[in-house]
Amino acid sequence: MKSKNAMLFIFITIVIDATGLGIIFPTLPDLIAETSNVQLGESKMYAGYIAMVYAVMQFIFAPIIGGLSDRFGRRPVLLMSLFGLAIDYMIMFYAPSLFWLVIGRCISGMFGASYSTATAYIADISTKENRTKNFGMVGAAFGVGFIIGPAIGGVLGDFGIRIPFLFAAGLSFVNFIYGVFVLKETLAPENRRAFSWKRSNPVGAFIQIVKYKELANMFVVIFMYYLAGTAIQITWVYLTKERFAWDEFDVGISLTIIGVCVAVVQGALTGIFASKWGDVKTAYMGLVMFVLAVLGIGFANQGWMLYALMLPYAFTGLAGPTIQAIMSKNTKDSEQGELQGSITSIISLAEIVGPVFMMALMTWTTVGIPESERVYGSPYFAAAVFVLIGAFFFHRAMRNRI
Repeated sequence: MKSKNAMLFIFITIVIDATGLGIIFPTLPDLIAETSNVQLGESKMYAGYIAMVYAVMQFIFAPIIGGLSDRFGRRPVLLMSLFGLAIDYMIMFYAPSLFWLVIGRCISGMFGASYSTATAYIADISTKENRTKNFGMVGAAFGVGFIIGPAIGGVLGDFGIRIPFLFAAGLSFVNFIYGVFVLKETLAPENRRAFSWKRSNPVGAFIQIVKYKELANMFVVIFMYYLAGTAIQITWVYLTKERFAWDEFDVGISLTIIGVCVAVVQGALTGIFASKWGDVKTAYMGLVMFVLAVLGIGFANQGWMLYALMLPYAFTGLAGPTIQAIMSKNTKDSEQGELQGSITSIISLAEIVGPVFMMALMTWTTVGIPESERVYGSPYFAAAVFVLIGAFFFHRAMRNRI
């Protein structure tokens, strides 16, 4: 199968998958509040815990799924995950209580761990010369999904906060059918390896991280980068609804605009920047923009300021693909699935700690205190600190040449 066609297939698959995820964003906090029988502002910690459960499941299953994809191939693992996500959204649509919502997010985290397989799929069809560009296209695919998804979710949310989940279930099932007919296998039999529980579990994944000491600093960078990213992922809806009184439609449109900006930067500019300035300088640029963007969001006191910061924030996406490409280029072809599984585990670990920390910080600085003393931007200030720590370790890795 030609790499260009394979790239198109996986791009469309990720777009549909991300669209389903984006659809539920505008109304998920309201569903959490409804099933927990509290007001939106009081549901922050529930949202943090639910996000943590999702990440715990990804943390556990990412190396397992990555290992299975190295053993049996990318295609069957991706198809299994797509079907599982369709079931998850149906459970969340019907969820009568917070308990069932948690069950749904557990299933979602389990099958959402297929991101490691999708990135390994990209590594299979990429050369060292175009790997950064192709990883950037993965980010662009998510960006396109988040252009379409939140806008649909914002509109559907006006008909009921559960309707977006039903639509997402149908979309995931369509994605599964699409994959059955067009998704081709990319891992040649001679490049497969035996499945090992020792290597394909969270502890095993961390053992591999310790084993490859030359990548240790880069794993810290990945952790800090995604830990900072949870500030926007988990608090954006609460920030915009509570501080600026946005409704579901406003939230959906804002996320759509962010998606457009991210898609343009990661899809059109990551490869260009990396070709012109190299992976290292491009990653530095993304980290610097990350710090400036989150500080700007934290200090914003009017809604229009958030829109002005969306394009600068999109440039933070330059760092993720280039950092991942640097790590991939320093790993054997037969271990790409394992590497991506380990990276996904690190991301999941950040997303276990991040949501609870960010929501606890936001709750502590906004709930039960006078409006004039509330600091809605506290998670974003913390994010800036985490990115700076990540930049320090990235500089250390580059100084030591990985």
